[in-house]
Amino acid sequence: MKNYLVIGGSSGIGKCLTETLAQAGHKVYATYYQHKPEEKQLNIQYSYLNVLDEDLNLDFIPDQLNGIVYCPGSINLKPFARIKPNDFQDDFKLQVLGAIKVVQLVLPRLKAAANSSIVLFSTVAVKMGFNFHAQVATSKGAIEGLSRSLAAEFAPKIRVNTIAPSLTDTPLAGKLLNSEEKKEANAMRHPLQKIGSAHEIADMAAFLLSDKSSWMTGQIIHLDGGMSSIK
Repeated sequence: MKNYLVIGGSSGIGKCLTETLAQAGHKVYATYYQHKPEEKQLNIQYSYLNVLDEDLNLDFIPDQLNGIVYCPGSINLKPFARIKPNDFQDDFKLQVLGAIKVVQLVLPRLKAAANSSIVLFSTVAVKMGFNFHAQVATSKGAIEGLSRSLAAEFAPKIRVNTIAPSLTDTPLAGKLLNSEEKKEANAMRHPLQKIGSAHEIADMAAFLLSDKSSWMTGQIIHLDGGMSSIK
């Protein structure tokens, strides 16, 4: 049994990942913000956490941590001319500074474990460049740079990888997929002609946390239905 921390583990990909790890027999320390879990589950300890708070309290996690996944994110799609500088700052605080603060706090616990792993999230929009994605792509581009830098700095003790999905069927993307017409149109944009599921992304995160990926670090995994690679 290993100890894992999932920031944002009560909704979407984070929820699927938390349940997947727990079902595999691992102990999962999962945080929630807006989506409070209704019931306690075996091997899962939920704790409230607002990553935007100046001082984060992570005293609920053990002294040895085998992996951490940072899931909080946002999808704000607007024309560039309508995005205020504060909007960029808000996204950066949530998606980049939040991850930085958490990783710095748990670093001693990750170093105490053997072959520990950090998993972060980007977006296919960083590589591809889409209309109206300037806000989210700016923050997630920073995440990709952070991921590679930390992978170099923490090797060989700690592995760091990032998953860059395309549009995934989660509550976060609800406004973009709130009708069958929208789902069909978005599915057809991908070479595999389907929308990604939270379970598919969670399975990749679980793999990156596990010893099965022990020779992988500094990678940006494009799990995007082929969008970033083929036409």
